This record gives sequence, C-alpha cells and structure tokens, in this order.
Amino acid sequence: MALVQLDLPDPTALRGRWAALAAVRAAAGRGERCRALGPLWHYDDGHGSWADLHRVDEGRAVLLGQDRNDSETYYAEAADFFEEKETDLLDGAPGWWEQPVRRARDEELFLGFVYGFDGGSWQRAEYRLDDGFASVGLPALSEERTREAVLASLPTAAGTGASGPAEGVVEALIAADAQIDPALVAAVVPSGWDTHAGAAAARAFLDG
Repeated sequence: MALVQLDLPDPTALRGRWAALAAVRAAAGRGERCRALGPLWHYDDGHGSWADLHRVDEGRAVLLGQDRNDSETYYAEAADFFEEKETDLLDGAPGWWEQPVRRARDEELFLGFVYGFDGGSWQRAEYRLDDGFASVGLPALSEERTREAVLASLPTAAGTGASGPAEGVVEALIAADAQIDPALVAAVVPSGWDTHAGAAAARAFLDG
C-alpha cells in the first residue's frame, strides 16, 4: 500500500517553536507537558491527548500520538480495548518507523496516528478515518499557534491584569531555535519565574 504524503513542517522548523513553548512552561514550573527528553520531543494537553516526535538517524523522524476524544483510528491494543476495527498505522511503512511505535506500546499508550519524516517529507499509512492529529492542537505546527500557546501560558491569560510581554519578544524566543538563554526567557515571562529552568528546557531540544 502506498503511503500518503502530508503537508507538515519538517522537524527543524518545529524545533524552535516547540522549544519556545517548553521554555515558558518550564519557567512556570509546568514543564512536564512540553519538553525534550533526548531525541524525543513531547507535548500533551493535560487531558489525555498527546504527540511525541522521535528523531532517528539520518535526519528522519517519527511523529505519533492520539487524541483521546477524536481519534477514530485504533491500532493494536487500542482496537482490542475499544472493540473497534483496527487501522494498521504501519501499513506500507519502512521498518525504521517501528521502534518509536514499540516504545509507545511498551508504555501502554494507545496510538491514533503515526507519521514518518524521511528527511524530505512526511508520510502516513493510507486510511480515510480521522486520526485525531489535527485536534491534538500541536502548537509547534505554526509560529502563530506557538505564540498563542505561549501567551496562554502567561498570567495575562488568567485575567490577572499583569502586563504582557513586549512586542516582538515571543517571536525572538521562537527565532532563537532552542538556543535560548535566561535573558530571552526573562523578556517573556513574569518576574519571579525560573528563567534558568526555562532556558535549560529549551536547550534540551538541541540534544540527542
């Protein structure tokens, strides 16, 4: 079965955005939902929907996850658990997609989507069901979505009356492409937040 081509940013474009949000979340002490763990980049919405990007060799990557409400695709254990017809998310996929999938299954995570980046483009298995990827709402898919997620993580979003960051500083945080220092974080977050933790969380996206 032929794989389906996807119009998604390549991992190098995702990195700076993902790292910027991770910096703000970590500075606030809430970094567990957006972080880098070696070659694995994690995002979840706190309500059971998640996406992980696994970087593999030769510039390749696997992006997988599930929307707990909207994924209509059920793979392996998920099909058995929900008593639904299985969607083979690895149908036609090369073997290097399998290790991240195995890791997720070993952690007893259900999968709704598995996408592979071969160094030039993203692909997935062919199916017509909604796999839930769009509704996961991964902020790193665009700079605008990342900016909105960063601002939503700040006290101004909670109606505290605190002034928001100056114009252009969120964009500078994203443009740093994970090469973030405490000063860049301090320009975005309120006084008293842990800017060193934020910078360290961002720079973790350069590792692995």
